[in-house]
Amino acid sequence: MIITGTHLPRRTFLRGLGAAVALPMLDAMTPALARAVPTGAAPKRLVFTYVPNGVSMTGWTPQGTGSAFELSTVLKPLAAYKDDMLVLSGLAQRNGMALGDGPGDHARAAASYLTGVHPKKTAGADIQNGISADQIVAQHIGKATRFGSIELGCDDSRTVGNCDSGYSCAYSNSLSWRSETSPMPPETNPRLVFERLFGADAHLDPAARQRRLLARRSILDVVGERTKQLSSTLGASDRRKVDEYLHAVREIERQIEVAESDMRDLRPGIDKPTGIPVAFADYVKLMYDLQVVAFQTDLTRVVTMMVGREGSMRTYPEIGVPDPHHPLTHHRNNKDWMARVEQINVFHAELFAYFVGKMKATPEGDSNLLERSLIVYGSGLSDGNRHTHEDLPVMIVGQGGGLLRTGRHVVYDSQTPMNNLYLTLMDGMGVPAESLGDSTGKLEHLTGVS
Repeated sequence: MIITGTHLPRRTFLRGLGAAVALPMLDAMTPALARAVPTGAAPKRLVFTYVPNGVSMTGWTPQGTGSAFELSTVLKPLAAYKDDMLVLSGLAQRNGMALGDGPGDHARAAASYLTGVHPKKTAGADIQNGISADQIVAQHIGKATRFGSIELGCDDSRTVGNCDSGYSCAYSNSLSWRSETSPMPPETNPRLVFERLFGADAHLDPAARQRRLLARRSILDVVGERTKQLSSTLGASDRRKVDEYLHAVREIERQIEVAESDMRDLRPGIDKPTGIPVAFADYVKLMYDLQVVAFQTDLTRVVTMMVGREGSMRTYPEIGVPDPHHPLTHHRNNKDWMARVEQINVFHAELFAYFVGKMKATPEGDSNLLERSLIVYGSGLSDGNRHTHEDLPVMIVGQGGGLLRTGRHVVYDSQTPMNNLYLTLMDGMGVPAESLGDSTGKLEHLTGVS
């Protein structure tokens, strides 16, 4: 570390008209002669990445247990990160089941996924669920960051009306719930996410914000003079970190601008919202990039992302699957349909691998963002054909600053509550809780030998 005599607060922002660009962790943010931030002292991040409509469990489930497991077809895109993952089998979310309420498994899968609560069956305004695990964490640690949590999505969504057999759309489209009656709908527009992270005019109404956007230069141009002033006070290592980070922000901004200028439709008959890339892979990667810079600058430590809403009808012609996703999952053991579902699952895993790679490649102190994160990847359904809520597809990537011993496949007894996992992760985030949904205690074997 080069000592320059400069000591910057961790919450340093480059400010300009309508912009507030946070900085990543720099050497200058530690006292002179101090050692790099130790792993245990750095902030931990909790991420939930949700894929809709269940997965092909034959394509998902690894062969073997413990550290000797073999990656399955769906998980092979993450082969480079095998030592960073924990694959968990046997977990169930019982409150996603019908329990006398009849059809509506997709709505219940999303609604119960992080709350552990059986949602009230209604298509009206009298929705009722529970507080989700991510929001319990955000309410405890959110004051340490600019945003307590960020909720993202990559599928068109609405929160009113009937979306699944008498269940409100709020259930199918929201993983995160601030209270029993208040879902946190995901933001699906990358431009709005970017403006929230880096803009200083979030209080403006949409029309005023749009007028300012049209007249605005790049956010980095707005803070350019302040950037030059800051760089002149930093050592070579910090200047390189700032340059690399600002290059990443510029690239995200460029991708959004390209998407805004592309007038093609996402799907025939459906207008493309401004700021959303036409190619789904570009769209998802952009949302992942936004998460990385948010964590890099400690703007938030809690994120949920729905790759698709439950019951998603998205098609994937770019991988040779022009059929809507949801109907395909009702394959009735048709081998061709089952193969297409697995193709979609592999595609989602490939995009997730991009996120994992970016997190691992982003240094922080003496480690990297991935090592200090707990990223849960999976779905609220296992077999989409039968709408099963047991033996869910669950993977955790990242060690949480030493909380988890990764590189293993751990198999639990059938019907082990998924909520036991959440209690364990919440405790690892410094947020102890006595119960969540049908939890029976913390989950064993996450740190020891299975």
